[in-house]
Amino acid sequence: MNDVFITSSGTFMPNQPISNDEIEDFLGRINGKSSRNKERVLKQNGIKTRYYALNENQETTHSNAQLAVKAVENALQKSSLRAADVSLLCTGTTQADLPIPGFASMVHAGLDFERCEVSSHQSVCASGIMALKNAFSQIKSGEKQNAVCVGSELASRLFKASRFEAQGSDSLPFSVDFLRWMLSDGAGAFVLQNQKSETNISLKIDWIDIKSHANEFPVCMFTGKTDNKNENELTWLDYPSYEEASKAGAINLRQDPRLLDNLVKTGVAHYFELINDGKINREKIDWFCCHYSSEVFKGPIRELMEKGGGEISEKKWFSNLTSKGNTGAASIFIMLDELMYSGKLKPGDQILCMVPESGRFITTFMHLTVAGNADQHRKGYVQREIESPELLIAENETSEWLIRNLAQVWIDFETELLKVPIVIKIHDGNLSLVDYKLLLTDLRQQVIDGSQWISRAASNIDIDLFELRSAFIKHTAAEHKDYQMLEKNFGALGEDIEKIRSGEKNIGSVALTSFMFQQASKPNPIDLLGAMFIIEGIGKRLAGYWGRMIQDQLNLHDDQVSFFTYHGVADENHFHNLEKALDHPRMNLELAKKIVKTAKTTAKLYVMQLEELGNY
Repeated sequence: MNDVFITSSGTFMPNQPISNDEIEDFLGRINGKSSRNKERVLKQNGIKTRYYALNENQETTHSNAQLAVKAVENALQKSSLRAADVSLLCTGTTQADLPIPGFASMVHAGLDFERCEVSSHQSVCASGIMALKNAFSQIKSGEKQNAVCVGSELASRLFKASRFEAQGSDSLPFSVDFLRWMLSDGAGAFVLQNQKSETNISLKIDWIDIKSHANEFPVCMFTGKTDNKNENELTWLDYPSYEEASKAGAINLRQDPRLLDNLVKTGVAHYFELINDGKINREKIDWFCCHYSSEVFKGPIRELMEKGGGEISEKKWFSNLTSKGNTGAASIFIMLDELMYSGKLKPGDQILCMVPESGRFITTFMHLTVAGNADQHRKGYVQREIESPELLIAENETSEWLIRNLAQVWIDFETELLKVPIVIKIHDGNLSLVDYKLLLTDLRQQVIDGSQWISRAASNIDIDLFELRSAFIKHTAAEHKDYQMLEKNFGALGEDIEKIRSGEKNIGSVALTSFMFQQASKPNPIDLLGAMFIIEGIGKRLAGYWGRMIQDQLNLHDDQVSFFTYHGVADENHFHNLEKALDHPRMNLELAKKIVKTAKTTAKLYVMQLEELGNY
């Protein structure tokens, strides 16, 4: 059986945090009247701020699937796992955007994943843990090597005043109004792998235990009918029409607060069962992440634990309920994400998670152990201001136009580069050695063709444009051995050089190289000066900068990053040769426009090359 690690996590909280005083500005006041229950409920639950995927016009700003997608993207940015390599996507939510199809399918559609297995889990708070256990079990058994799990909730749109006004409500029953002040929106995601992270601490999942108590208690939190007394009552689908179901309040989300004390007792009883089974040693627990919907439940949970001899010291409790709100299935993801990147965890720490669900009472526990080296930490780097490499050429109307437009092409190019996953990892300090080796492998396949298309371009330039032909030939000489430097870097990492030599171009490199050869084969392909502006600009402005960050975060030697660091210096001289070519006396506006267009095309294709790493 394999070990299973949470190697990274991510969250997405929509829009800005909303204070208690602002809640009704977003949910609306029913018939213009403020709720009589709001202050009492908020005083008990202790929530100070929460997030809504609504604006002040009660319009939805994000779908539930979009919340989940953004949380997954955030988790993958911190991970060595590429989106294209995800094997399994598991989702948990209380209510998806659509009754059909499954939530996981809708989330998958919004992600840059290839085909993968999906699994949708629908319950209430426990659905996130259900999704997590599915992924855990598949990796544990060896069926999968990795998975992404996400818990997501969008409760706010159920509580819009307009919904209740349409039902003819002047005031709401407490079972409905209570939840308006309890629930909020957000999503959290985990990347699970069968190996721990190279760049950060990981959370090893030791076990997950889930128990349903639906056979013991009536339904507590529900939608689809009007009360929890009659098991045979009509559901919302059994009314003559959807309108009549809505009018009767059968689609309102409700909770019977009188049953909640039973959930506390049931959850603590499950806790003691796990102690008796030898799964929990409370004295070894360093952190206790307990999802409770209200601060009012924290005291009773602690009291029952203490009475049974299983108290966990309050200083070990961790929760962000007061600042992030009650996000149901997403809560444990959002809680652990904050703890994981807080700097408070150290290798060997044991974390116990408790997630009770009030739907029809499900209690869940998860045990984690912090894994990784004590000196592992994420290095972040200050983001430089985006600016174009400076071009020094003679001032005239054409050159001014050319400089101005090439500068804008560059700014657009660098802006897009900063959105590419591999570049985000470099800047965030999340690059893994696996990522770096893939980058070298894919760049080599494109770089080896560089001197060839430049040579072809030079051979197609007329002799009367000798200075331009000379510029291309000089560029060929400078680029001729670059691919060998890449190979040496790869070999210095302990890899077989034949592996990088036998690699193939990714689809972005195919597109970039094909375009270069096509242009180089035309008569007098002077427009390729635009391509050289982009490629030499990368060397002058970005290569050395990236190389230093890569070397720092991966603790590499000079001979393992020299391709990048060399270009940070050498391409300064290459750029001077480019300036001389652009300063040619036969430069005119028509040619300048072609150069700018080729620069734009090259920039787009270069971004694609980095986006498609590993996609052959």
